[in-house]
Amino acid sequence: MAQRKAALRPWAVAVWLLAWQLGAMALAAVYPHGGLLLASPAASLARLGELAATAAFWRAVGWSACRILGGFLLSCLTAAVFAALASRYAWVRELLLPPVAAVKATPVASFIILALVWLDGSRLPLFIAFLMVFPTVYLNLLEGICQTDRKLLEMARVFRVPLSRRLWGIYLPQVLPYFRSAASLGLGLCWKAGVAAEVIGLPGGSMGERLYTAKIYFQTPDLFAWTAAIVAVSVVFERLFLKLVDAVAGKAAQWKFG
Repeated sequence: MAQRKAALRPWAVAVWLLAWQLGAMALAAVYPHGGLLLASPAASLARLGELAATAAFWRAVGWSACRILGGFLLSCLTAAVFAALASRYAWVRELLLPPVAAVKATPVASFIILALVWLDGSRLPLFIAFLMVFPTVYLNLLEGICQTDRKLLEMARVFRVPLSRRLWGIYLPQVLPYFRSAASLGLGLCWKAGVAAEVIGLPGGSMGERLYTAKIYFQTPDLFAWTAAIVAVSVVFERLFLKLVDAVAGKAAQWKFG
């Protein structure tokens, strides 16, 4: 029997918030400066509200989002091109196998430090987001293309179906579920890798720089507030992008059956 996907329940969130609050209270009772080790949910939320009321906060969010999501979109486009080539030419697939395997196996910190030799901090998040997302999207798209019904493709060739109709009516309905799965995983991965690149590269005005500054000065509420902001932005962009993919899938289905 297939295991059902668990939904995020408010009561479960409340339990973990309560555990967080109790932990912060226990530290505050034992240590005079326990708040430096673990800020309470209330303090973190209050600080997030203060930050969100400033223009600098939204500039940092916009700065990081443009570069990290730019790397994600560039990676998706590049992966689509190479997946199409690899599905047609075996030598392309064999040529890409070693670098894809290396990127999958190598820690992201190694790539960040190595990339700093060639790139400045402002370009680092885009490059790292691109690099970390590429294997996931490439491999999923390649699998989707390879799983396309060969009988439908043969029929399309026999009846001389135009390339545009083949793309919308045959390839897209087959490939989009694979791409959706890869995008859902890749969006979370690109934010983790991109912010890690910002923390190490320290580009000015980024969310990663604010995280690092909060850690250096023991501004624990700021640390939790910026972490919550990163998670929230990541979730919002993931849902918006997946809705766009679902809309394209619906159009492709109408094209196929219309």
